[in-house]
Amino acid sequence: MKKEHEGKTDSSEILQLVSFKIGDEEFGIDILRVQEINKMTQITKVPNAPFFVEGVINLRGRVIPIIELRKRLGIEKKEYDKNTRIIVVEISSKTIGFIVDAVSEVLRIPVNITEQPPELVTGLDTKYITSVAKLEDRLLILLDLDKLLTVEQTEAVEELMKDENEE
Repeated sequence: MKKEHEGKTDSSEILQLVSFKIGDEEFGIDILRVQEINKMTQITKVPNAPFFVEGVINLRGRVIPIIELRKRLGIEKKEYDKNTRIIVVEISSKTIGFIVDAVSEVLRIPVNITEQPPELVTGLDTKYITSVAKLEDRLLILLDLDKLLTVEQTEAVEELMKDENEE
C-alpha cells in the first residue's frame, strides 16, 4: 500500500542529479552536494598521496584535493580532453574535486524509476552505488559520495591537506 505524505507534494519523490560520464558509463550524484563544475586545470602533484589522488588545485584561495574518479572506481585511466571536468563536492564537510570524463546534464527524475543495483554492476563495487535509474534510453548509476571514500582514505586525504596547508 502506498503511503501518502501529508501536506507534501510529489516533489519529495523527485531526485535532482548532476550526471556525468566515465568511459561508457553514466553516473549521477545529488545536485545539492555539487558546489561547482570546472574545466580541467593545472593540478599540482603531491608526494605520498593515495593512488587515486591526482594532486591539489588552488580554487579561489583554497587548496583542495583532486581525486581521479576513474582510478577510485578501478576504471582504466585515459588522457584528459576538452570535455574533462572537475566536479567540486562536499564530503564529510571537506571540499574535494572529482575528475570525470564529461558532465552530461542536470536531471530531475522520479524516485520510482530507480532500483537497487544488481550484485555486479559494470564490475564496480556496489557499496558506492545507491541505486540505478532506468531512463528511457539508458541506465544511470547513482553514486553515494559518503561511501566513495573509506574512512581511511578520507583520513589520508585530510592528512595530505594538513601537510599541504602547512607549507
